[in-house]
Amino acid sequence: MSQIRILPPILRNKIAAGEVIERPASVVKELIENSIDAGSTDIRIEILYGGKRLMKVSDNGNGMDKEDALLCCERYATSKLIKEEDLFHIKTMGFRGEALPSITSVAKVKLVTAPKGTHQGVSVEIHGGEVKSVKDSPSVGTTVEVRDLFFNTPARKKFLKGHNTETFHIIDRVTEQALAHHEIGFSLVSDNHEIMRIPVASSPRERVMQIYGDEFLGGLIETSRRTPDIIMNCFISKETNVRNSKTYQFIFINKRPIRDPSLTHAVYNAYEGILPPKKHPVFFLFLMINPAIIDVNVHPAKREVRFENKEPVYHFVLSVIRDALPQPVHPAPYGFPSPAVISEALDLEYEPSKSFIPLGNAFIALSGRGGLTLVDQHAAHERILYERFLRGVDLNSHLLLFPKQVQLSHKEYHTILTNSLILKDFGIETDDFGHNTVIVRSLPEVMRDADIRGILADIASCLIEGIAPDRELREALAAKIACHQSVRGKTILNQEEVEQLLSDLQKCLHPDNCPHGRPTKIFLSLEDLKRMFKRT
Repeated sequence: MSQIRILPPILRNKIAAGEVIERPASVVKELIENSIDAGSTDIRIEILYGGKRLMKVSDNGNGMDKEDALLCCERYATSKLIKEEDLFHIKTMGFRGEALPSITSVAKVKLVTAPKGTHQGVSVEIHGGEVKSVKDSPSVGTTVEVRDLFFNTPARKKFLKGHNTETFHIIDRVTEQALAHHEIGFSLVSDNHEIMRIPVASSPRERVMQIYGDEFLGGLIETSRRTPDIIMNCFISKETNVRNSKTYQFIFINKRPIRDPSLTHAVYNAYEGILPPKKHPVFFLFLMINPAIIDVNVHPAKREVRFENKEPVYHFVLSVIRDALPQPVHPAPYGFPSPAVISEALDLEYEPSKSFIPLGNAFIALSGRGGLTLVDQHAAHERILYERFLRGVDLNSHLLLFPKQVQLSHKEYHTILTNSLILKDFGIETDDFGHNTVIVRSLPEVMRDADIRGILADIASCLIEGIAPDRELREALAAKIACHQSVRGKTILNQEEVEQLLSDLQKCLHPDNCPHGRPTKIFLSLEDLKRMFKRT
């Protein structure tokens, strides 16, 4: 008796759903892409309880008649491919014919739609892959309601996260689509409160400004270039606008948000020699590539693209960004190797009477105790500020004469407001101003000239991504703030500032390392120096 059998359609759809539908945000993404392909200029998303109870996507697109409304929920049913050659010239967001049947197999779905130009529509209800009702219903465009996701697959439902986490994932997907399609207006309503409203924009630049604000946009460089096969318009960090996390990094190919380690590496390569350790650039890459030289039919959720030849695309991205910065290249003059032996750092015992030498605008050299001490001024200042923020002392927090308005992404805005008491412990007092904007009313003295938007964004990122198991929340946040405020490598300190820095460092409980573990100072004894010069 044969042991091999053909799986029934409903089970096949549930398996396909496992590839396409990971969480509520996956459903929202697929439905938005269908709305985009339908020629919509306005898309409204409504969710309840992070999308676990309800996801509703409404658009003003072309809509469907009764026959198509029933066919669209069948697997491999699509209006976007006609012949095999079309697979190699994909110009739509969705094309595989898997999303809707996958969604209907694991949720309770109601589809209401009407062809453009008529209000004579149809309503189709499908629960767990089974058609429950089909009836006439007046409509404009298309509305898809998805309720009780994974109601019939409890093993998958239990892996969903809390309401806030799932809402944040949906916000991320809506933000990506809004960035990719500036010509479309988007709105997002969560638990009956509108949390995002993004009107139609005239350009990618205006769309970035709508979502993140003027101040954020001011820290970016816009540049573009075209070849016969590739057009790129991008926004990248200025040299001084780097981040502690990879939050603001987007790549779009033919208006699809994708992940591509190779192109990300091209960006980081362009910043080589500019990017400080453990820092990350902001970048928005909008690439339009000849569909004939890429394959978007690689990943069920369409997160990846395969290139006919990735090397020219890699070098194109690298060249555009490097030219925009532009990046000087300074080879090492003699290629001296790093010293093999470094003595354990000793107490500085710095005295005002002792002289110092600034090295490369990043280090301070001091002689004494039978050798040479090198101080990393950024790491040293980080340690000082970290311990101050951690202990909550010597912050000298004061009310601002002119409170500062800071526009954030909605996810950051919600996180900062939820954790306002924690920020107050660090001398940062904030209030809600509405429209994704907070009012900063007080700051510590050391943050007087701070990039407060960058600090709040990094704090929000830290809270959203979670704290490493070996770090307490206060420690992690103190390290984030200290890193922002510590003196940068290109800051030249005068005699008085050096004296204060080294005096404060000596008072620290753990003066030898910054909060991230890098050394603040290194001592080279005379014996070390002799070995390095091969005199022993």
